[in-house]
Amino acid sequence: MNHVAKRAVANAATAPTWAGLLVVLALLTGCTGTGTVFEGKARSPQDAIRIVPEDGASNVGPDDRMEVEVPDGRLESVRVTRIEDAQSQEVPGRIARDGRSWTPREKPARLGLAAKYRVDAVALDGAGHRSARHTTFTTVVPEHRFIGYFTPENRSTVGTGMIVSFNFNRPVRNRAAVQRAIRVSADPAVEVVGHWFGDSRLDFRPAAYWVPGTEVTVKVGLRDVEGAPHVYGSQDKTVSFEVGRSQISRVDAAAHTMEVRRDGRLLSTVPITAGYPGMETYNGKMVVSEMYDVTRMDGRTVGFGGEYDIKDVPHALRLTDSGTFLHGNYWSDEGVFGSTNVSHGCVGLRDVQGGGDDTPAGWFFDRTLVGDVVEVVNSRDKQVAPDNGLGGRNLSWARWKAGSALR
Repeated sequence: MNHVAKRAVANAATAPTWAGLLVVLALLTGCTGTGTVFEGKARSPQDAIRIVPEDGASNVGPDDRMEVEVPDGRLESVRVTRIEDAQSQEVPGRIARDGRSWTPREKPARLGLAAKYRVDAVALDGAGHRSARHTTFTTVVPEHRFIGYFTPENRSTVGTGMIVSFNFNRPVRNRAAVQRAIRVSADPAVEVVGHWFGDSRLDFRPAAYWVPGTEVTVKVGLRDVEGAPHVYGSQDKTVSFEVGRSQISRVDAAAHTMEVRRDGRLLSTVPITAGYPGMETYNGKMVVSEMYDVTRMDGRTVGFGGEYDIKDVPHALRLTDSGTFLHGNYWSDEGVFGSTNVSHGCVGLRDVQGGGDDTPAGWFFDRTLVGDVVEVVNSRDKQVAPDNGLGGRNLSWARWKAGSALR
């Protein structure tokens, strides 16, 4: 992936006919390696699985129409989940008898205000091939209110590199008041400091990686806090997560290897392929933020034109917001792993179509948590930006603390 590709977020296009699909459409995109030529005229993903409200829609009303449908084949599963504030709450619904559509059980759905929703839909075509689509939308926020969407999820178990990240739906002018209203504490105790990236993002981390077994509590007391003139917060809740074992993987782009260490002990050295010259992989510490058993990666969504469109990329781990993934690769020759860099900027591990449990990619995926660290060294690209994904571990502790509004 080139520099443009790394800074894109995927919306995708699909293959020309529904019956011919072997496709998994994902919310986000990444990059791929060379080695296979993909042909065929593209068609919009909305032609395969249509979701209302559309992906990225904002200010959706609580009584607005919600529907998922396919023009042929049938829906296998649909989940609509409220993920605002890291609290998951599913919207009850049903798939029609003919399998062509899903609608909320209660009509209208009466969605919550100031909330973010995720839609995960899986369909089967007439040949039994799966296709998936993942979208998000946000509902209307009452006038003069602001909210913060944050990770990680409540009651989750994460890796030692995890960063607590808030994204606010309105610019925050009174940063000190907002930061003071969010308390991140740990047991065993450790200093945790917030760092602002612009007016809408606030991340929290300790100086070093979390100690395995740490219990972290996030108290969000934003209700009635004035984040900007006459704009007040509406959240008041507490969430928590647990830090699991330590796993840090070191990708050497020049040696084409990845050393996987668990609690300091070397588990395995895995052959990899990284970004080829001109499309190099970022250097630096990157934290796994999302995990997909299978996803779609389309070069057209990241400025490549039709260079690649792989509809079923297995074992995909998101490393940056701009589209860097560590993922399984079944389309490149087996000989490139451990010897040649052929990707568009991602880190590829050998895999088989559909994803294999006994492949290097399947082995690594099954041993990974959101919050695990992947550090790339000896690439000819620059260091990943600290606000690209959960990249804040690339800042020194002094620079991190300098970004606090409470210093």
